[in-house]
Amino acid sequence: MAKLMYVTNVSLDGYIEDDRGDFNFGPGDDELFTVHTDLLRSVGTLLYGRRLYEAMAVWETEPALAAKSDLMADFASVWQAASKVVYSTTLADVSTADTRIERRFEPAAVRELKATASSDLTVGGANLAARAFQAGLVDECQLFIWPVVVGGGKPGLPTGLRADLELLDERRFRNGVIQLRYRTRGE
Repeated sequence: MAKLMYVTNVSLDGYIEDDRGDFNFGPGDDELFTVHTDLLRSVGTLLYGRRLYEAMAVWETEPALAAKSDLMADFASVWQAASKVVYSTTLADVSTADTRIERRFEPAAVRELKATASSDLTVGGANLAARAFQAGLVDECQLFIWPVVVGGGKPGLPTGLRADLELLDERRFRNGVIQLRYRTRGE
């Protein structure tokens, strides 16, 4: 069975965006970008909320982005190779290939997807990830913690829900980002 991983960037105080909706926490670096690309390379399906999908679709819809460097071209290629499922009640159409819209998040359908997938899946977008956590679908959580405190905004992890985690790995990057990789513990 494939794993469902929640992968996200968060501020040190746990937010994926500040109270103005900004999610640019500082300068990245090539090593961090390569790790994100390699992580994505292991994934066959991306489950997205609408806002994150619209932010990520540029990796297919704006070829000039990939033309900036070999690293960006590799990321764009890997992102485009994955299937995408966008959960939205408002999105009328998608702008990328191998992408479908689902109007409702159905835990049973995601369980079936995990059971039949030949490679792992990720869930992205804090609200969608919270629903996956609540349904007991998240197998692994990978947090990229940025060295910034934003003081409020959208939490990166679900509120009002307890999830016991087991630390599997940690990694420190030159720009001060720390990657923490956890497995969720079943009840």
